[in-house]
Amino acid sequence: MITIKNKSAIAKMEEAGKRLAAIFDELPSIIEVGSTTFAIDAWIEKRQQQLGLVSKSKGYKGYKYASCISVNDEVVHGVPSPAKKLQVGDLVKVDVCAAWNCYCADMARMYFVENADSKARQLAAVAQKALDRGITKAYAGNRLSDISYAIQSEIEASGYGIVRDFAGHGIGKMMHEDPEILNFGEPGHGPVLRPGMALALEPMITMGSYKIVVLDDGWTAKTADGSLAAHVEDTIIITDAEPKIITRP
Repeated sequence: MITIKNKSAIAKMEEAGKRLAAIFDELPSIIEVGSTTFAIDAWIEKRQQQLGLVSKSKGYKGYKYASCISVNDEVVHGVPSPAKKLQVGDLVKVDVCAAWNCYCADMARMYFVENADSKARQLAAVAQKALDRGITKAYAGNRLSDISYAIQSEIEASGYGIVRDFAGHGIGKMMHEDPEILNFGEPGHGPVLRPGMALALEPMITMGSYKIVVLDDGWTAKTADGSLAAHVEDTIIITDAEPKIITRP
């Protein structure tokens, strides 16, 4: 069942999004050559605590960290590790869900470590465009799959793969709520969007095949063919007018 958030719930989600976005604005200063994903996660967890946020990933199904940090061919759910040091040219995807006063915001951003080649930058740019295009369909009265189709159209126009194994989701008191939001599909299907719905949209795209494999850690999802992957996410609220993006300043 898709829950409709009241004004109080939306205000708490907006505050969660504002505080989470502030953490992401600071992240470039610590994503550098030689940094470990473990150290980055520790910094994120400390900043969450300082800002009064509660991690929604730490403890989720036994997960031990405050963020997922996926590098290069890792698509999503990368497990922070002291053995994983960032190198020049790496594409780093950081995904964090946190709550303020029991209500969540979820976001992911992409960062390059110093220089990156043009192909990698183009992949990241298309992922961002796909997210933005999906948001343009997040209006009351549209169908849920209108968002999915918009995301798919942007990605496939550039010839990239769309990951099928994971999807966006509803969000509120829980990190994952109904509905599931695929990054592909025909328009005009699924629930009608209504004011008060809260959605986390997150295109996951690959430079090669869309097929993925999950590593032995049970979390880290990588491209099966070793191709580069991109991932970006925002939490939005459906309103009577334009969609409200709560994870952008």
